[in-house]
Amino acid sequence: MNSLKVRLLLSTLVMTVVMLPIIGFTLTSAFEEQLNLAMKNELKAYSYSIFTVAEVEDKQLLMPELLLENQFNVSKSGLYALITTLPKDKNVSEQQSKSLWQSLSLLTLSLPPILPSPDVGQTLLSKINLAGSIHVLYSFSASFSDNGQPFDITLHLIKDQQAFLIALNDFKQKLWTWLFALMLVFIVVQIVWLLWTLKPLTVLSNELKDIEKGQKKALDAEYPLELKPVTQQLNALLVTEENQRKRYRNALADLAHSLKNPLAVIHSQADISASSREQLQLINQIIEHQLKRAQSAGQSSWHLGVKVSHVVDKLISTLSKIYRDKALSFAVDVDPKAIFKGDEADLMEILGNVLDNACKAAKHNIAVNVVTNSGKLTLEIADDGNGIESSQRDMILSRGGRADTYSAGHGIGLAIVNDLVSSYQGQLNISKSASLSGAAFTMTFDTSN
Repeated sequence: MNSLKVRLLLSTLVMTVVMLPIIGFTLTSAFEEQLNLAMKNELKAYSYSIFTVAEVEDKQLLMPELLLENQFNVSKSGLYALITTLPKDKNVSEQQSKSLWQSLSLLTLSLPPILPSPDVGQTLLSKINLAGSIHVLYSFSASFSDNGQPFDITLHLIKDQQAFLIALNDFKQKLWTWLFALMLVFIVVQIVWLLWTLKPLTVLSNELKDIEKGQKKALDAEYPLELKPVTQQLNALLVTEENQRKRYRNALADLAHSLKNPLAVIHSQADISASSREQLQLINQIIEHQLKRAQSAGQSSWHLGVKVSHVVDKLISTLSKIYRDKALSFAVDVDPKAIFKGDEADLMEILGNVLDNACKAAKHNIAVNVVTNSGKLTLEIADDGNGIESSQRDMILSRGGRADTYSAGHGIGLAIVNDLVSSYQGQLNISKSASLSGAAFTMTFDTSN
């Protein structure tokens, strides 16, 4: 959910899946309401046509034999009419009403014993079960005058709902078919639109990955106006940091040179005591150690990625010539895609010191393994030498550790290695090699960021 692309796609899908069904239900409800209104108006028009031909004489309802609307004259036509008396006592209600007249279409059908009777001048729309199917019942109460006396009746119009349901179902089927098709089209269009809109961010992400892998030194793609200030600032930051690192290292190199010359002059004096010479040697080692530590690029904001395989190949080629007399055998297993997110000089310093110590300590074999897994870069260098006692492992990595406190073949360079690994927030572990039985140096770096 931290991805803008995923958030926008999910929000689009949610809006589409939620809004279109809401529109579908709203349109269906509106259409059904309009059908009900049209049916009510149709039945209302039928009621007026029936009341027009109805007459009352001597408390008798007189109706023509046939009505103008032919459906009232055909048996089981789906349109029926019935006139009943209006009960005077509404508490006893419809049970006191009696049938005064019914259309010919209703002759072969039986009605429920109780039908609703609204007040005079009022209408009521309800549903009843007639002949095993649901029908619409429209009841309208009116009052006729018979020799000055009121004669209250209720007209019941009954219409089969089959045509209504067919029209409604047909509308629903077409509506939801088109809405579903529209939903698919809308989702596809939105996905294509979002991918096109977010493409500059994808390009930016890919270029940043190329910079981390060392394949590029600047962002050179074409970006929209909103991203141009960002890319320009990033390019300026890359150039500025690289220039600062060069100036810093040049200044440190000059400092090292200016310190070494006076120390060499003092060290060459004949009247210097042995203890003074020892202290001068110690000062020289400390200067070397601290300058190499200060020259480290460390955990910088930007890292031009370095392919580990190239550095390993260079070091092994050089060390094979230096230790030609020992006839060492190197077993190298390096992931070709392994990238060290740091400075090449730092990686050369780390691997160079560890490999050099391994060559000094090894009898015949050295193994180099480099793997990447789950955002971790793991470098392992093992030899078949005498190994390092567990009690001395922490000591040789400490700042005060000295070559005479542990096994021969591992020098002060390990303290430099430890500092460099720490500057990249990595981990350095010393153990016994399971395959070669000598010392195994394992360095792990996080490459997920």
